[in-house]
Amino acid sequence: MKGHGQILIPLKASLHNESEFYRRFEINRNYMLSLKTENLLQNFYLESGLVSWSFLPQDIHGGWESPTCQLRGHFLGHWLSAAAKIYANFGDEEIKGKADYIINELEKCQRENGGEWVGSIPEKYFEWMARGKYVWAPHYTVHKTFMGLVDMYKYASNQKALEIADKWANWFYRWSGQFSREKMDDILDYETGGMLEIWAELYDITKDSKYKDLMERYYRGRLFDRLLMGEDVLTGKHANTTIPEIHGAARVWEITGEEKFRKIVESYWKEAVEERGYFCTGGQTLGEVWTPKQKIKNYLGTTNQEHCVVYNMIRLAEFLFRWTGDKRYSDYIERNIYNGLFAQQRLKDGMVTYYLPLMPGSQKRWGTPTNDFWCCHGTLVQAHTIYNDLIYYKSQNGIVISQFIPSSVTWKDDKGNDITITQYFERKHGSFAYTAEKDEIYIEIQCKSPVEFELAIRKPWWAKKVEIEINGNSYYAADDSSYIQLTQRWNNEKIKITFYKAVETCSMPDDPQQVAFMIGPVVLAGLCERRRKIYIGERKIEEIIVPIDKRGYGPLLYTTQGQIEDIFFLPLCYIDQEKYTVYFLID
Repeated sequence: MKGHGQILIPLKASLHNESEFYRRFEINRNYMLSLKTENLLQNFYLESGLVSWSFLPQDIHGGWESPTCQLRGHFLGHWLSAAAKIYANFGDEEIKGKADYIINELEKCQRENGGEWVGSIPEKYFEWMARGKYVWAPHYTVHKTFMGLVDMYKYASNQKALEIADKWANWFYRWSGQFSREKMDDILDYETGGMLEIWAELYDITKDSKYKDLMERYYRGRLFDRLLMGEDVLTGKHANTTIPEIHGAARVWEITGEEKFRKIVESYWKEAVEERGYFCTGGQTLGEVWTPKQKIKNYLGTTNQEHCVVYNMIRLAEFLFRWTGDKRYSDYIERNIYNGLFAQQRLKDGMVTYYLPLMPGSQKRWGTPTNDFWCCHGTLVQAHTIYNDLIYYKSQNGIVISQFIPSSVTWKDDKGNDITITQYFERKHGSFAYTAEKDEIYIEIQCKSPVEFELAIRKPWWAKKVEIEINGNSYYAADDSSYIQLTQRWNNEKIKITFYKAVETCSMPDDPQQVAFMIGPVVLAGLCERRRKIYIGERKIEEIIVPIDKRGYGPLLYTTQGQIEDIFFLPLCYIDQEKYTVYFLID
């Protein structure tokens, strides 16, 4: 792609309704709509005194949404953000109607609370935190509601949501204004969630100077300054506490142009990903904290890869991709979609597994529809609404295709020409988990009148060979090993791209004899309850682990050959209740 380093503009795509991505989105949407509105609002009603109970209702939301939990109410903000994105991407009036009703009810809660506070938790939690009394992450909880309000304004044009957020921000402006810089830094050592990002968003929308002051007050110096100095501030640190703070730095840079904030984001990525490395899945963490750099061998357990970390790191990678056009961020996103978002969503009911265990003989622990509501339950409902925004980008020279997701996009070029791009797999229900040797992607371009532009298509890291045809004729594109670059005068063309692939290993950086097996971007999980040794000798990996059926009518099942006891493999993203092993010894 010409002009690496340019800012890319995302284009909103429409998902094809027969694709794997749409199926996962639809499962998620149906779950969201199944939740009773009064239960989503239960903690806001209780806090504002609009309801009270002399008994415990039988069907209220439990777990972290229980009225006795200090994080109660966090989930509604995730729900509102997801609903807003669904409306923006699909024009879904049903979910918008439900979300608009919730906003109206939150306005009632704010009025009952005196005109400012609209939180699901009491203001005193912040006073407790300020004086050092333990309380579970009040900033995290209220951030989710702020996020939902702001997203309802940005993506669903709900003006009332912005008004509620703006009035609520007055409370935080007064409260935070009483503290010295040192005291505020002490307060920010508690989990602050994405509060900095919220203040940046509201400053961008309103240009009110109070938000500029709040951005300065919520500057996370004890993290940001050490990142700028090149220190390892992440090893052993809770991962999902810090990632949303970096999202805030990213938005501050986009809104103010202050270069320091971009350097903070880039330093974090270097520290968290480039120097630290990650599991074969693309994820990280054990017990919710960052593992030491380039260390995996002793860090496989039952609490690997928190879902929130996967989702928030995809968001971070997308910021950096937009800023640079560097395809390594898109490769990272793809790996985490298949082995994170897909692998941690249950197809049967849309539920999430908080962690993705990677120790031998692991088993996923799925959440329940109304009795858990972990933090990862919240990022679950958001995660499956973002696919539309990850696919197509406008560059200075044309269009970039970043992800291979069956979809269509239409836009006007600088001269007002209508252009539509459609992409799909050879089989309608296909995905990279359905094929063994190659993936055939079709891209159709339709223009109202002929127009010249560059179509830059990401070349995946796992592609062994690429073949291109345009209108049935072989084509040799300029190839910088990052993008397939096609520049010509387009009218009504059909492009066929074939990516060849093979089973390959992904070894531990600290123990090369322990490996995971992948086909394309998809991790294969062995259906066995203990770590086993796989004998390879002089043969190629693809001769040892072979597909049972290459037709590609569903997720492929693989098996080993020539072993004392053969092992079946299934894509990790389709494991449900089966016990599985990801890393194996090889000889």
